Amino acid sequence: MKPKHKVLVFNFLGFAILFVLFRFGLSLFLQLDSFYMSLIAAIAASFLAPKFVVIKKEGVDKIVMKWIFLKGFKEL
Repeated sequence: MKPKHKVLVFNFLGFAILFVLFRFGLSLFLQLDSFYMSLIAAIAASFLAPKFVVIKKEGVDKIVMKWIFLKGFKEL
């Protein structure tokens, strides 16, 4: 699998897992319409999800991750 495709899958999985957790977590504590709970969960998940990108370092494609809970970039 190409690194670009891996990055796309990693970004989607990071967002999707956090979205589902926030969505069901909010439904336990709040009594809102499902649209508003989904909107809040999507905003929170997009802010808290790790971001993956492909960089070309020394002629080799490498996947790096940036997350608000980690300082700097982490190479995978």
